[in-house]
Amino acid sequence: MNTFKKGVHMDIKVWMYLIYLAVSVGLTIWVARSLARNGQVFLEEVFAEERLARAVNSLLVVGFYLLNLGYVTVAMKHSDPVDSTSQAMEELSLKIGLVLLVLGALHFFNVFALGRYRRNRLRQLATHPPLAPIGRLPVPSTPPGAQLVGAYPTGPQPTGAHPAGPQPAGPQPGAGPTHNPPTR
Repeated sequence: MNTFKKGVHMDIKVWMYLIYLAVSVGLTIWVARSLARNGQVFLEEVFAEERLARAVNSLLVVGFYLLNLGYVTVAMKHSDPVDSTSQAMEELSLKIGLVLLVLGALHFFNVFALGRYRRNRLRQLATHPPLAPIGRLPVPSTPPGAQLVGAYPTGPQPTGAHPAGPQPAGPQPGAGPTHNPPTR
């Protein structure tokens, strides 16, 4: 009688393993195909080259399969005896729930990493400054021949050339009645 009871326990556990593998592998394949199909458009935007996007997509799918199926295989073992179908269902739901959490975590990690890569690439491609200039700083005008206070604290004062260097041709600030509208 004891041998028969042990055989029944073994059958429930074997069925639990088979259902766990079928559901987990099926979910992994479904999610991987869905991510590969729908992620292709995203990867083409991220990498801006279709051939590179396809290659990265294939590598991500292979990595996804390896990580998830590796987890499914490692998490399959259940050392405690399974005495009833309800206990098998509880264990099965825990294991499949963990598989789903791993699938979701891998998906969000990939989206986060690729989104960060995309933002960095777009930032590098940007050619304009972060803020457009809104005007010019006012230049103080000094009458011709006036000395700049503090320009030469010691020593002889320069003669001839203007202390600020060569001046552009045309009307000088303060040299006469000019009407230049203020710049904004």
